[in-house]
Amino acid sequence: MEDILYYMDTLFVLIAALLVLTMQLGFGLLETGTLRAKNAGHVAVKQIISLSVAALAFWAVGFGLSFGDGTRWFGTEGFFMNGSFTSLDWANVSIDIKFLFQLSFVAVALAIAWGGFAERAKLSAYVLFGVFFVAILYPIVARSVWAGGLLGTMGMQDFAGSAVVHLQGGMAALMATIILKPRRKTESLAGHNHVLTVVGGLVLWLCWFGFNAGSTMSVADGFFGYVALTTMLATAAGALGALAIVMIHKKTADIPTIVNGVLGALVAITAACAFVEPWAAIVIGALASIATYGTSILMAKYIDDPLCAFSVHGVAGIIGTLALGFFASPRLVEITGIGSAGLFYGGGLTQLGVQALGVLIAMVIAGGGSYAFLKLLDVTIGLRVTEEQEDIGLDIAEHGVSAYGEVETEPETPARLPKILGSSVSVMSPKK
Repeated sequence: MEDILYYMDTLFVLIAALLVLTMQLGFGLLETGTLRAKNAGHVAVKQIISLSVAALAFWAVGFGLSFGDGTRWFGTEGFFMNGSFTSLDWANVSIDIKFLFQLSFVAVALAIAWGGFAERAKLSAYVLFGVFFVAILYPIVARSVWAGGLLGTMGMQDFAGSAVVHLQGGMAALMATIILKPRRKTESLAGHNHVLTVVGGLVLWLCWFGFNAGSTMSVADGFFGYVALTTMLATAAGALGALAIVMIHKKTADIPTIVNGVLGALVAITAACAFVEPWAAIVIGALASIATYGTSILMAKYIDDPLCAFSVHGVAGIIGTLALGFFASPRLVEITGIGSAGLFYGGGLTQLGVQALGVLIAMVIAGGGSYAFLKLLDVTIGLRVTEEQEDIGLDIAEHGVSAYGEVETEPETPARLPKILGSSVSVMSPKK
């Protein structure tokens, strides 16, 4: 029976890891639809490059720093997966599957970060920042919360990563947005395909069950089913909450707002899914979607965040993490064995204080580290493409071909292309 449970748990976590890895497809579809057609191919292929960078950097360094045996602050072994990973002994699956599952999480955090780079960053920036984020930056908070570090020993509750994954990714996106500055507004900045945006959002929603329910890493007691339930309820509330607030504010059912409401709710419930009752999950999802909408409008006055990455993942990540200080149920705290009950259950302010400290540490480390490294790249190799490259689109500028097979250009554009690209390229004639 022990062998059977081991095989079942291993298969379960592998399937969960594959679901979370499939979120890269969801991000690719959502981002492609939300951005302009002239950058569609660039955005899509970036997901392949990003996932590849994440896999190699995490295997070589990041996994060891996050979960390898060592000090409270960082692992000193486990690089290239050689060594001991005592912090993960609680999960009854093979180390190979544990690595794939944790890789899928850091790959999501990195995918979130790219939202702040969209439509104006050099392709080389994705590779260099990706290595730094995955190998060095992300492991600091991951170890602190999930591998016996400071926040973990204090009882911080973050079941599947509202702070560890989403807040860190959101902060990195925010820093990129600030350093890169707004896109050139020579045309409408609206997304070109809402169908892709919606399909991408649905893919993310479905794959999120691997994210949250898979974090139980076991089928033995069936608790993964409860986690899936709270995830579903929160997300449904987020979708309808976003629909309600945008109808009140704009008098129209704006499609990107509804999709962002879904994602904001998913982000918020990621920390709370194993700690809150169903009614609380609904409240958290609705609040997160409304906050996502409100902050995206407010921040649009000051920064150009093309995918609302900070509002969706940063703000909602903060809300989901802090919510446990109020909503953590004693019954579920006993099941998980992490932290204490929330304020609404007579737990006082202790858990809220721990959650707030975790949010602050994640924001400082992810934000400060990302800003410093991106600023270094900016003053050395440069982060942003030229104005001409941005105007013609990154499909042509970085890849030499349009995602949709033809390019509508001004008459003088073909003559300028070799200068922009630094090489010869064939471009179709403008439409009459």
